[in-house]
Amino acid sequence: MTDVEPDVTADLAPDVAWLAPGTPVDLDNCAREPIHVPGSIQPRGVLLAVSEPDLVVVQASENLAELTGVGWSDALGRPLIDVLGVAQTGAVVRSASAFGDLRERNPVEITLDVGGDPVPVDAILHRAVLTGAGDEHGQPEPGAPPVTNLVVELEPARGPRPFSFPNTYQAVRSTVTELNRAATLQDLYDVTARAVRSLTGFDRVMVYRYDADYNGEVVAEARAGHLNSFLGLHYPASDIPAQARALYEKNWLRLISDVDYVPSPIHPAAHPATGRPLDLTYATLRSVSPVHVEYLHNMGVRASMSISLLRDDRLWGLIACHHYSGPHAPPFATRAAAEFLGSTLSLRLVDRTAEDEVHRALQVRSTLAWLTSATLDEDRPLADTLLDSTSLLDVLPADGVTVCLQGSTGSRGDTLPADLVEALVGWAAAQGGEVVATDSLRRDAPELDVPVEVACGVLVLPLPEGQHVLWHRRETVHAVDWGGDPHNKAIAEREGDGVRLSPRKSFDRWRETVRHRSQPWTPQERSEVAQLRNHLLEALYARSRRIVRAAETLQRSLLSDPPQPDHLQLAVRYVPATREAQVGGDWYDVFVQPDGSTVLVIGDVVGHDTEAAACMAQLRGLLRGIAFANAEGPARVLARLDGAIEGLGLRAMATVLVGRLEQTPEERAAGVTRLRWASAGHLPPLVVGPDGALQALTAPRPGMLLGADPHAVRTDQEAVLRSGSTLLLYTDGLVERRRSGFDDGVARLGQALGELHDRPVEEVCDEVLERMVPDGAEDDVALVAVRLLPHD
Repeated sequence: MTDVEPDVTADLAPDVAWLAPGTPVDLDNCAREPIHVPGSIQPRGVLLAVSEPDLVVVQASENLAELTGVGWSDALGRPLIDVLGVAQTGAVVRSASAFGDLRERNPVEITLDVGGDPVPVDAILHRAVLTGAGDEHGQPEPGAPPVTNLVVELEPARGPRPFSFPNTYQAVRSTVTELNRAATLQDLYDVTARAVRSLTGFDRVMVYRYDADYNGEVVAEARAGHLNSFLGLHYPASDIPAQARALYEKNWLRLISDVDYVPSPIHPAAHPATGRPLDLTYATLRSVSPVHVEYLHNMGVRASMSISLLRDDRLWGLIACHHYSGPHAPPFATRAAAEFLGSTLSLRLVDRTAEDEVHRALQVRSTLAWLTSATLDEDRPLADTLLDSTSLLDVLPADGVTVCLQGSTGSRGDTLPADLVEALVGWAAAQGGEVVATDSLRRDAPELDVPVEVACGVLVLPLPEGQHVLWHRRETVHAVDWGGDPHNKAIAEREGDGVRLSPRKSFDRWRETVRHRSQPWTPQERSEVAQLRNHLLEALYARSRRIVRAAETLQRSLLSDPPQPDHLQLAVRYVPATREAQVGGDWYDVFVQPDGSTVLVIGDVVGHDTEAAACMAQLRGLLRGIAFANAEGPARVLARLDGAIEGLGLRAMATVLVGRLEQTPEERAAGVTRLRWASAGHLPPLVVGPDGALQALTAPRPGMLLGADPHAVRTDQEAVLRSGSTLLLYTDGLVERRRSGFDDGVARLGQALGELHDRPVEEVCDEVLERMVPDGAEDDVALVAVRLLPHD
């Protein structure tokens, strides 16, 4: 079989604690009412649940005898043929045995003998899966095939049939033509409302549209002349609970032919195979919630019908039909024709909406393509490009937009104060997500206290390193006409000694003025700016790579090979961190002064990436200029550099160590070299003697970072190094690890240096890097290794 209807209990609301059968229902608990298993039907027809393939009646509605002459208790356990008759059962079996969806062949037209009179009857068939069938506890046996029942609903045709289901199209052909010619959405709504009323004879037919929160609005209406208009009225989502909306998505038409009906119970209440009530999700006779019946009573409605309007299988709205003059029961074929119109309207709505969305998407994509092309001009600030004549306001309409990209800031439209922009961007960053939007800052960010006349709603694209794009919209004050006060939707009704909550009785037009809201940011708009964000990230990446490449070139030109005096063997290394940007603030320098002394420099600018690299280049140049022509000690060089940083307003901070290798003729003859050095917060140099003995050159007091205090006191330290010794200067990336401190790293480095003391310094550098950062450095690493050679 291919026409089995699934059990929908879990689909309706899997986490809901459904009310137990017989529990009184009011507005407090109606959201938990299991309306798909009411245990009864509307008595305009009768219902039979029939086992397959033996076709034995297992459940029947209490009013069965009124249409078949067989009491429900007599029907249980008997073959269907004993209840309906031979010819009638044959017609049902033939329809049920054919392949495909049973609903495509409904109704099966049969005639029953009621009190000696032939009565035309519409047999409406569907199949239901019975979950829980199996063991004595009603639990399914592992691997057991699904159990199905044939549900047979019988409705008297009540007069000549207007047309049979295969000819439905002929009944609505002219309406379909009108729908195809409709130029606007409103035309579609109006044509459908008029056609359904003409077809079904209801006093009022409304097209009812939901918003994102399932509040409804009447967008079209066809009504009898004596009725007041509901057009434009809104109704709160609570009027139709979530489980009711879920049923509308599965069973597209529901008729209540008489709101004063007395429900006809189904016997037995629990299905013999499952121990649970029969699921009536797809039944046309399904009894409805008493709260909804009371709601209709309060509106003065005597009969109602609703037809689902779907988009992507989700409920978009309803065609709601009301009758006031008494019961009203359009025959099945008429209802099928009306349902066909609803499906046609749904398709046309989808087409129309898709056309509008495609048109909007094409416009936005064209704008995005232009902006993407314009961003390729890397000589122009990206912010200027995005705020040109074709701008971000063409991508997303707003009162203003503010851009901060790569240090350049600009705006178009209304301009927000800089401190407010900073506060809004900070709030958005704290929310997380790639697109952060609100139509009410008063509601979602009250702590910012933003005046609604300045900005009421914002949409922010947070980007790396504090960059951002921010659109803002002012308050849009508008009025909403409700069908009754939505904030006072219940009244208290006394029942015996208790009180229950009942649906409201007043549905008079109630106007609400909505404030502190901007025009909402639609899902389509959010999707479009998400695409823009991707384009911006690509542009930022391309531009940053160009800057990084320039910085790499500059850095390589500065970190050149050292000189090689005849009494020294020198090796240098620079290893960038294992991150995408291959530049940083670490540097080394080695140069020979006019008096023959060799100056050694190792430094690490606070920060990373191109900004740190640019700062490093400035400090390196200044230090060279200060130290080269003056035979001053390293401490004096650092002090002068402190003054230059302050005087030039560089705002730079760095750890730096400056060393000066000096020899008098007597020291040269004795085979020793004097090292004068001063540190601005840098790690201590390491010296390993020709015998492998290790020494860390520490100062009595660590020096202040360069640039932290222009008046910091700097002092020189001295050490005498023997020929054959190796001196190593290094930056913290060599010894710092997340799970261990500097001391552990320096100890490991010292051990490695001691083991390598007799190797050439080139090999020493490579082997130290291999041992200390075998998987790549977490931070930049700079090394200077010096071997003191004996003079000939």
